[in-house]
Order: sequence, then C-alpha cells, then structure tokens
Amino acid sequence: MPELLAPLNVTVIGAGVIGLSTAHELASQGHRVRVISDQEPLHTVSAVSAAIWFPYHSENSPAADILLARTLERFEALSLIPETGVDLRFGMDVERRADADRSWTRHVADAAIVDPALLPDGALSATSGTVPVITMPTYLDWLQQQCQHLGVQFEQRTITDLDELGAHSDAVVVATGIRGGELLGDDHSVYPIRGQVIRLANTAGLTDWFSDDDHPQGVCYVIPRRDDIIVGGTDVAHDTNLEVDEQTAIDMLDRAISLVPQLADCEVLEHKVGLRPARETIRLEHVAGYGIPVIAAYGHGGGGVTLSWGTARRVVELLNS
Repeated sequence: MPELLAPLNVTVIGAGVIGLSTAHELASQGHRVRVISDQEPLHTVSAVSAAIWFPYHSENSPAADILLARTLERFEALSLIPETGVDLRFGMDVERRADADRSWTRHVADAAIVDPALLPDGALSATSGTVPVITMPTYLDWLQQQCQHLGVQFEQRTITDLDELGAHSDAVVVATGIRGGELLGDDHSVYPIRGQVIRLANTAGLTDWFSDDDHPQGVCYVIPRRDDIIVGGTDVAHDTNLEVDEQTAIDMLDRAISLVPQLADCEVLEHKVGLRPARETIRLEHVAGYGIPVIAAYGHGGGGVTLSWGTARRVVELLNS
C-alpha cells in the first residue's frame, strides 16, 4: 500500500462492504475519515450477500483480476482471525455450458476439475476450490468496529448532492452502489439485479459450498456459513422489487434440495431480498468537475464482497495519484 503524502479529510458516502473497506484503508493510511450513509451497514445490500469470494455478475477484465487477487489475499489473511467471520471453505461450481467461465480458478491454489461421477444431472463439468466464505453480519460488525478503532466517524443521513458536504471534505469517495450514478449525475448505466435468498439453520452441519448458475430452472447456490446456510437465488435485471416473492422462495428451496438433499431438514430462518448494483464495467476512477478530488467506486454487481479490498486499495492509489 503506497503511503499518502499528507492526511486529508475524506468523506466516504456509503456504508456497505465497499464503503467500509475503503474507509478502513484510508484511515489506516492516516486520513481523517467519515462515512455518511442513509443505512446502517447491516441494512445495506451487502448484508444480504451469501457471501462467497466469487466474481458473480461483475466485470471480467485484467483490471478486475487485480481487484480479485488483492481481495482474496486479504480474506485469506482475515480467515486466521476467528472474530472476522471469514472462513476458507471448499466447494464446486457446476458448469452446464461448453464456454463456462473458469477465470476465477486461476486465483485459487487448489482449483481442480471435479470427478464426472460427482456431477448433478445435466451438468457438463464442474470446477472446485477453496475460497473465502464470509458470515456477513459478523463481518460487517467487525469491519465497522475496526474502522471506529481507526478513528472513522459515522453519520446516518441521505446525501443528494456533493455540495451538501460543505468545506469539511478534502476528498470524497462515492461508494453508494445502486445510487452511484444518480448521485454524481453523469452516469445512467447502473441498473439493479434483484437477488432473493433464503437463510436456513445449518443443522445438517454442511461446510461445502455449491453453485449452479445455469441450472435449467434458475440460479442455484448453497453457501454454508458458520451457523446458517444461504440458499439462492435470483438474478433478475432491472427489477426493483424488494418484497419477498413466496413462489420464488418455494421454487428456490425445491431446486436446492434436489441438488443438496440434506437441506430438506433445515429450518427456514429468514427470507431476504437485495438489489445488486450492476454496470457493464466497475466505475473506479477520478470524477472530473468538482473542486476537490472525487472518486467513484461502484458498479460491482454481485461481486462487491469479492472485489472489496482490492477496490479499497485502488481508491487509496487513486487518491495518491
């Protein structure tokens, strides 16, 4: 991490995983940081995330690869600290297309082709590997506490114009997810991808994750965390409905049980819905037209957690450039 030339008063707008990670890295470099958000971290879309290090609905590019690798390295280190809620878990990604994207595997030390005898019906192949799985309520709480220990101040209010920040900011980071383009006013390319998930009690003692994005009946993933299991999901673009759809939930659970039968006896704890902030490419750059440095950091799709620490490090580099 490059050292910054002088401490600045930096305002980070957004308290999801991108905003908190960025605030942490800026404060670690000696900056005076405040985070302004209209939601507490546990009420952001980040809290709905499964969450597993896996580039789902996010940019596939050399630039994104750097963010992926940096984030993986950080999560691997955090997995050694129990209170973070980060664990390394083995699992498989099922492939039903001949052109399946395996780019994620080049970052994973034990990535391998799965024995064909272990594949579900209709699958052509599968890849496996050990990646970080993050229990998000634990992790977000831990990350916010780490920020506070570094002196980060938190304010809960809605910002509609950067001019509202007054003269108290030497630089601004826009990490508002779905509202990023709207707040800056120059980007209409951000759109929501609706995700609905089910949280189950992990009474089955499952540890291995499972993903089947091209299942003929819809996306299916099973992510066992410490005390629960996240089952998903949906990936409906341009859908802003935040209400739980009961039939969708029934279909998701039936689909998951058909692939992982042990789920049949797991109690349903909660249904959740979130809107992933999608964009053709991640926006991670200086934004012109302001009297102070403004950096955009949004458009991560379903890969906010997966790209979080890499994004935060890149923001520090941009601020120092």
